[in-house]
Amino acid sequence: MSHCAMNYETLKLEEKDGILTVTNSRPQALNALNTRFFTEMGALLKDLSGRADLKVVILTGDGKAFAAGADIAEMVTMDSRQGSEFSRLGQAVFQAMEDLPQPVIAAVNGFALGGGCELAMSCDVRVASSAAKFGQPEVNLGLTPGYAGTQRLPRLVGSGAALQLLLTGDMIAADEALRLGLVQKVVAPEALMPEVQAMAKKVASKGPKAVRLAKRLVRQGMLGDFKAGCSLESELFGSLFGNEGAEGMKAFLEKRPAKW
Repeated sequence: MSHCAMNYETLKLEEKDGILTVTNSRPQALNALNTRFFTEMGALLKDLSGRADLKVVILTGDGKAFAAGADIAEMVTMDSRQGSEFSRLGQAVFQAMEDLPQPVIAAVNGFALGGGCELAMSCDVRVASSAAKFGQPEVNLGLTPGYAGTQRLPRLVGSGAALQLLLTGDMIAADEALRLGLVQKVVAPEALMPEVQAMAKKVASKGPKAVRLAKRLVRQGMLGDFKAGCSLESELFGSLFGNEGAEGMKAFLEKRPAKW
């Protein structure tokens, strides 16, 4: 069931119990990211951001790729102005993913290369199948990443590890991605969706306002200054008192489940 008005060609949606699973689905093109994908994902995120009933979003890919990069066939004829525009389009959509009030868990099922790795990095938590592969191979094409990969990767793994990946174009296995902190968990391919669904259910069971505020505080804090982040934390922490937090604390003291 879906509340979305748009008819999606590149996305499959499945919703249950406040959890929406979005599948990037152009398996014949290894789910390569084209203009249509960005247009649809942008529209979907806009639609979801206002939904109070939606708790968690899971993002995954159809077949053997999460997303194997941007669509080179579409990019090859672009001039420099069009290239910059295509970059800005992707950046805006991935920023909307980061800004979505609900947490987004990436279930990385296969190749997450180039734009696909950048897509995974714009999600909040990444769980990978042991068969997944990561990389930013743009230098092989004489390009740099264009969807904020040069900005998100060093923030996640540090500048040394980021530059090693960006400059060599090397593809790394899921275990190496875990060691670098690019992903948070690696599981067997058949355990991927059950693992991510269990995580999403756990998140969906917590105080919904608290979950959204925790995401917002981390996201804003990563971009700004420590003291400003702490000041916002105090303000938002306080906003939960006499509110959802009052019920949560009361339930704890009364040894009963909270009624959100």
